Amino acid sequence: MELANAYNLIVDKLKEWLNTAIEMLPNLIMAILVLTVFFVVGRILRKAVKKALDKVTKNKTITNLIETVVGVGVIGIGIFIALSIMNLDGAVTSLLAGAGIIGLALGFAFQDIAANFMSGLLLSIRQPFRIGDIIQTNGYYGKVYKLNLRSTMITTPQGQTIYIPNKKVYDSPLENYTDNGQRRVDLSCGVSYGDDLEKAKKVAIEAVEPLDCVDDSKEVELFFNEFGGSSVNFVIRFWIDFNTPWQYPSAQSEAIMALHKAFDENDIMIPFPIRTLDFGIRGGEKLDTMIGNFDRGSS
Repeated sequence: MELANAYNLIVDKLKEWLNTAIEMLPNLIMAILVLTVFFVVGRILRKAVKKALDKVTKNKTITNLIETVVGVGVIGIGIFIALSIMNLDGAVTSLLAGAGIIGLALGFAFQDIAANFMSGLLLSIRQPFRIGDIIQTNGYYGKVYKLNLRSTMITTPQGQTIYIPNKKVYDSPLENYTDNGQRRVDLSCGVSYGDDLEKAKKVAIEAVEPLDCVDDSKEVELFFNEFGGSSVNFVIRFWIDFNTPWQYPSAQSEAIMALHKAFDENDIMIPFPIRTLDFGIRGGEKLDTMIGNFDRGSS
């Protein structure tokens, strides 16, 4: 008897589900059609947005982000409409409430990721640097290799790839060495106190000016700036075109070789550091006196 009752209960439940499914079939078909239409519309809108943005900006990061947001937004609207057609308004409300709670929880859990995302977005909009620029930030120097919505990747002159979180790049001072395509080289040197400073200045400038790396549209400058321990020190400044990390050290090397050769040819001395040695416990004794005292003591 109990088995028959259980059987009848199961059959009745299955009939109820079947009737509900038949009643819901038109709504289900309509919901699927709506989803299909919104999916197609989403793809069309993504292509249209990408085409429009490509005419306005060359920033691929921003273009991809907006394109993705538009596509996901359209499909999301289609999903909610499809649920409403199937009389699942309660499910829609639950989804919205759940999305809010989940979003709040994820916001606390992934706040660093969110900060890097927003920083990457702002860097893409403001563009303090572009792919291929040579920058220095957070103690790292190199060429920008890639910028995504989480990190900035730079390649150092030694060949390493550095991944810097976008939040640190956005919040820290940043030097862009290739923004104007030029860089100034400041080279320090010195000449002896016995040399003619006017002559040394003239020789140094004439040695650097003809170098191929020097931008001849800007003047080569030299300033004496210090009375050193064994030399009168100066800094010579000139400008170079700057597009790769190797141009700066190469220009420095060429200028050093040119200065050394010109000073040798004009009998201008770059002096060695001078050291004074004091002998004896208190100092001030002559070396020959020290040697004589040592010889007498040993005999």
